[in-house]
Amino acid sequence: MKTLVIVSHPYPEQSNAIKALQAVAEQSADVTVRNLESLYGSDLAAFDMAAEQRAAEAADRLVFLFPIHWFNLTPMLKAYLNAVWAYGWAFGPGGTALKDKEMQIVVTAGATAFTYSSEGMIQSSMEEVLTPMKASAYYVGMQYNQPLAFYQAMGLSAETTREIERQFTERLQAPLGSVLDR
Repeated sequence: MKTLVIVSHPYPEQSNAIKALQAVAEQSADVTVRNLESLYGSDLAAFDMAAEQRAAEAADRLVFLFPIHWFNLTPMLKAYLNAVWAYGWAFGPGGTALKDKEMQIVVTAGATAFTYSSEGMIQSSMEEVLTPMKASAYYVGMQYNQPLAFYQAMGLSAETTREIERQFTERLQAPLGSVLDR
């Protein structure tokens, strides 16, 4: 099984948790990592669509690794989806490039898990915040895995960092179809 990890962080110099998880992915077998900001800076129109589409086509599972940014995707990740998941390639007539692949979302959040609950400040769960990604996966015929979310990601202790690395490794190594959203 081949996995593509697409990483995005709008402030890479501040991204200790994302950097640690990206390093785990880079050391994993059969995993390709594409960090959008490393490849394209902050230019929302600079994507090499052919290269990005080839990378996605070669994978069985696409993992999107990013911090929740104002309760949403990062700007580069949204631009990536807009540009790369093109009509006729990902969806529409003949657009089946992503059909039957798995989508795995792995996110970090600075806030607590309680903040992402019906009783918390935003009165929405992480699953609700990620609904656009779930809808996108289903729209293009992908299988959607249960998201993996890490809260209070700013200033993680070494012990907590090791634990999130372990959980991410476990998810990367999970057999296809084993963590689907039910």
